Amino acid sequence: MQVAIALFPRLTALDAIGPYEVLQRVPSLDIVFVGERRGEVRTENGFLGLTVDATFDEVPAPDVVLVPGGIGSRELLESGKFLDWVRSAHAGTRFTTSVCSGSLALAAAGLLDGLTATTHWGAMEHLGKLGAVPVTQRVVEHLPERVITAAGVSAGIDMGIRLVELLVDAVAAQAAQVYIEYDPQPPFDAGHPSRVTTEVMERVHEHRQVRA
Repeated sequence: MQVAIALFPRLTALDAIGPYEVLQRVPSLDIVFVGERRGEVRTENGFLGLTVDATFDEVPAPDVVLVPGGIGSRELLESGKFLDWVRSAHAGTRFTTSVCSGSLALAAAGLLDGLTATTHWGAMEHLGKLGAVPVTQRVVEHLPERVITAAGVSAGIDMGIRLVELLVDAVAAQAAQVYIEYDPQPPFDAGHPSRVTTEVMERVHEHRQVRA
């Protein structure tokens, strides 16, 4: 089964690489990084480069599509070629998925009209304006519609594990999880704005002025 992970300038690296680390552990899954053109794209702050190995035209019918998020996802909403590929590929996928603000692209492509969906907390309002019904769940599944959305970066790993279960079986999913030792025990309960102080959120906004 072919899994196409879409890359674009100014994406969030872990939105793509988190699920990749899960999915690439499964021998029956073939992962390909796709984009509008072959070559390197730089992540949000420009520090890290990832490589597009195949163009959209070269991967017309993957079994799974995964669209990561990042500040660059807003520009995808104006990219006819990107959205056209998402729509066309979705017609034949087993699952079309997103992480973080990648759900904005799915919504802009018309795949989330009237459906509940999740995204990064900072993009919830934008998601609603694109026809989806935003919810704060970490992973939202619409299996009859073959669409799954995940919230921030760690939720993308959760979704990757769930995808392995759906595509293979529960044993394979657990094998992938233990292989990468995904056993999160964060030092703070600070994974969502609803659980942190005003001081923490002020620091978030301060940092975002310097680094997206």
